[in-house]
Amino acid sequence: NIVWPESVDLIVDALLGTGLQQAPRESISQLIDHANTHPAPIVAVDIPSGLLAETGATPGAVINADHTITFIALKPGLLTGKARDVTGQLHFDSLGLDSWLAGQETKIQRFSAEQLSQWLIPRRPTSHKGDHGRLVIIGGDHGTAGAIRMTGEAALRAGAGLVRVLTRSENIAPLLTARPELMVHELTMDSLTESLEWADVVVIGPGLGQQEWGKKALQKVENFRKPMLWDADALNLLAINPDKRHNRVITPHPGEAARLLGCSVAEIESDRLHCTQRLVQRYGGVAVLKGAGTVVAAHPDALGIIDAGNAGMASGGMGDVLSGIIGALLGQKMSPYDAACAGCVAHGAAADVLAARFGTRGMLATDLFSTLQRIVNPEVTDKNHDESSNSAP
Repeated sequence: NIVWPESVDLIVDALLGTGLQQAPRESISQLIDHANTHPAPIVAVDIPSGLLAETGATPGAVINADHTITFIALKPGLLTGKARDVTGQLHFDSLGLDSWLAGQETKIQRFSAEQLSQWLIPRRPTSHKGDHGRLVIIGGDHGTAGAIRMTGEAALRAGAGLVRVLTRSENIAPLLTARPELMVHELTMDSLTESLEWADVVVIGPGLGQQEWGKKALQKVENFRKPMLWDADALNLLAINPDKRHNRVITPHPGEAARLLGCSVAEIESDRLHCTQRLVQRYGGVAVLKGAGTVVAAHPDALGIIDAGNAGMASGGMGDVLSGIIGALLGQKMSPYDAACAGCVAHGAAADVLAARFGTRGMLATDLFSTLQRIVNPEVTDKNHDESSNSAP
């Protein structure tokens, strides 16, 4: 039996460290369960006991910390998988080893809103719309005009110069009414052929469906040699007819990733980093495994974890918005890996601004448009922050 002091103001968890590879044994699990049911706040040292440092998986009992204080380097498992459910507020201290750490080779990079200014530099005053990418977005089968509309508007808000949407004829008037800046055409083989010649980047999948209409479009797009992004139903069709292409970004959620790899969602979530690398090995290009702690991978060893976003993003349409953002950044001549990382960070950062103001419950994908433009112009955000910091109280 576990006996606790009568009065406990704080529980410090230092039971297990970063070497854990399996579920805690029974005696440790009992201590963890007892701590979790106690009303005192819990501070975890380095990592909550029971959380796997390399993957963020929780194979057994795990401490539900209110705060986690980690040292020297951030462990991958603190940023992805189930980490956000159990770490509470995350604190990091390098213990004065910053210069030493800078000289160490690290396989995994952490990307947050702080990096946006490195990717998204101010535009030249003389630039024109042709400099910022011609993007073609393909999808919106019967009943899914909303998906293609969100992808198109997200691309515009993320800075695409010109956005052309190829969709069902019934969607043309509603899309032009909702967002007149889009160029909307019926998807036919002729319009698709001409658009592929015109485009710098292709995004295909949002609302595409898996019927003959969508299949024919995807077969035509397969031979596109410039950067392209496949999402949603394009990924479901890819799982049926796999191929490997180095000019493609794929953006699966865990369910789609499981179909692409022929495994269960549980297997995907048990090691998100490794599974993202497997996607690259099988399908080429860049893979983005969406979820809490989105993972981005590319060959040979590029691997990043996105430290942005929140639970409010667990709603329909968020993936469509992300596709538009990444597509827009591809059109602005970013490398596929950088475009994927920057797009995921911008996507999550826009949602974080909304969550800070309104909370996470009830967040809509289209709500991100109100903050996305500011997020992708970090020089304006930084300037406003500096001015507010320097203003008199």
